[in-house]
Amino acid sequence: MPLYHKLGKIPSKRHTVFQDNNEKHYYEQLFGTEGFSGMSSLLYHVHRPTMVKEVLEAYDVSPNIAVEKNLTSRKFIGFDVAPKNDFLESRTLLMVNNDLHIGVAAPRELKQDYFYKNADADELLFVHKGSGRLKTLVGTIPFEYGDYLLIPRGMIYQIEFDHDDNRLLYIESFSPIYSPKRYRNQFGQFLEHAPFCERDLKLPQDLETHDEKGEFLMKIRKDGMMHQLIYATHPFDVIGWDGYNYPYGFSIHNFEPITGRVHQPPPVHQTFEGHNFVVCSFCPRLYDYHPKAIPAPYNHSNIDSDEVLYYVDGDFMSRNDIAPGYFTLHPGGIPHGPHPGAMERSIGKTETEELAVMIDPFRPLKLTEDAMKIDDGKYYKSWMEPGF
Repeated sequence: MPLYHKLGKIPSKRHTVFQDNNEKHYYEQLFGTEGFSGMSSLLYHVHRPTMVKEVLEAYDVSPNIAVEKNLTSRKFIGFDVAPKNDFLESRTLLMVNNDLHIGVAAPRELKQDYFYKNADADELLFVHKGSGRLKTLVGTIPFEYGDYLLIPRGMIYQIEFDHDDNRLLYIESFSPIYSPKRYRNQFGQFLEHAPFCERDLKLPQDLETHDEKGEFLMKIRKDGMMHQLIYATHPFDVIGWDGYNYPYGFSIHNFEPITGRVHQPPPVHQTFEGHNFVVCSFCPRLYDYHPKAIPAPYNHSNIDSDEVLYYVDGDFMSRNDIAPGYFTLHPGGIPHGPHPGAMERSIGKTETEELAVMIDPFRPLKLTEDAMKIDDGKYYKSWMEPGF
């Protein structure tokens, strides 16, 4: 996110001596992406961030693919994924390609006894149910229902939940996730026509500095494996930092929909983008106000991208038989549109209360074995009119 932020104590000049009151050195770390050309932050640690005591056994977390090439419209019942205690073990991967992974999680434990780092991917978590705190080495972000949490790759974090009933949608992106370029000027500032702005972002706060030695379990995801390392000092030992590379939150309820006299195409709902995919937010909004407007979306050909819709709340006007926690997958290559009766029902309506997250990958998605377990098996027939 191209927005400068800082917390804690930092020296007046980077890459210079920085000591505490007893003349003990703090240890500088550049935390960046895309080599030395992407966004970065400078972190200052109480202890060297490189001290690994022990390497434990790694285990395989690569996806188990059930459908390699899919051209069937599908509906997945996301809330049928059973809750599990552990945060990482509760993550259930459903759809994948070489650009991103999409899944859901239903963790019950209020806090993990380990620290986690995704060394492969930026993570975008959407909080469907639950509240708590995203705790990282650069500060804490409180979260609640409707929040997106964007966690850059390599960020060490834990999540604390307030209760044991939690539901998350998650995306792992193998490229950095940014806000859409067309919303920002050449300096990175949000433009006046953008559907959200800097004031809407939840930035890290309350930096906690732990000066602790011992044995701290670190789980690191890399190349389809979960590696387990024992660190010699507490990972959250940052005394201060500044820069542009850090986690942040954004509430879907702060997205300001763009409307028009006639139906607006999906790009007006765009919220994030990565390499070969976009994420959109469908929010409560006024409908189109041309006197003969059809608020329901027109049929459109999915040729260039798959379309994944995750239904959060409200009445999604273009679909029949949809409930919170459902996914629909409309694969690239065939057209789709409103269900029978949806177009007619929409005419004359003035507003919608729908709430959903849409993910459009520009390369086909493969389906995991866990996805097929929650596939209703008949969604592709849902456009058939009575009598056929």
